[in-house]
Amino acid sequence: MEPDLSLEFLRVVEEAAIACAHTMGQGDRHKADQVAVEAMRKCMDTVPIDGTIVIGEGERDEAPMLFIGEKVGLAAKGGNSKNLPQVDIAVDPLEGTNLCATGAPNAIAVLAASDRGGLLHAPDLYMEKLVVGPSSKGAVSLDASVADNLRAIARCLERDVEDLVVVVLDRPRHEKLIDEIRATGARIRLIGDGDLSAGIAAAVVGSGVHAVMGTGGAPEGVLTAAAMRCLNGEIFARLVVSKPEHEERCRAMGITDFTRVYTSKDLASGQSMIFAATGVTEGSLMKGVRFFGDGVRTSSIVMQSNPARIRFIDTIHVEQTRMVRVRF
Repeated sequence: MEPDLSLEFLRVVEEAAIACAHTMGQGDRHKADQVAVEAMRKCMDTVPIDGTIVIGEGERDEAPMLFIGEKVGLAAKGGNSKNLPQVDIAVDPLEGTNLCATGAPNAIAVLAASDRGGLLHAPDLYMEKLVVGPSSKGAVSLDASVADNLRAIARCLERDVEDLVVVVLDRPRHEKLIDEIRATGARIRLIGDGDLSAGIAAAVVGSGVHAVMGTGGAPEGVLTAAAMRCLNGEIFARLVVSKPEHEERCRAMGITDFTRVYTSKDLASGQSMIFAATGVTEGSLMKGVRFFGDGVRTSSIVMQSNPARIRFIDTIHVEQTRMVRVRF
């Protein structure tokens, strides 16, 4: 996969973010998601790739576009696929639909891309997750206790456990986890949505987040893994398979070991990884979309594993005729 594709994918997430930002705070999560999907799909077909959606908006009978297995890119528009790189793509056109609908922080438009076969075809199930930064990734385990993991993270960071901040989705299923974290003295940041944004923050020094714990969506886990491959952080994850129908869905995706603990290299195994995200609402890492008289301003992060590169990009879209990119 050509490294220059990173800026092509940047355009895709920028367009999706701008589209749904027009609906920010209007209370219509369905509309916000719909316009993000439509904008992302339209822009995707201008990218010079032979692309396949491996994580998207659902199966063919559930979503009109960006469904699992859909072909995207110039090849899908009749281009010469022999001269185009084969790319697998995971998308979340609007991560945090509720956040966008209410104007809450950390809604983002995001995608990950890899060479063919480089992203796990994850079923839309829950997944146990533990996300940490580079310094802690060799010291924790999904099978260790909460207390042991937090003590290990504190040692790696040369901090006290009481100094740690752990992000947890505010869900009834996490009551026991929250109690266990609080018992150690660590601090908790409860979030309503957006565990992908939190996972990225956990791997960025200075974000104020030291770990993400709990159960969330498996597709978001694959996107987080792609980011970890670029940030040198780590995600430990295990599918929650509690019903026969869950087993059937896993087998349909080629997964037969239902107790396996996955790492970032298992979930996002490609040799060449690209991760791109644009802020929709204000966030800890990226600002939200800002509209002004002559255009729109967006804040994005674009990461690559080969070559290893992380860029924060501030883009001013002037009257939809030209763009001025400011990198910092």
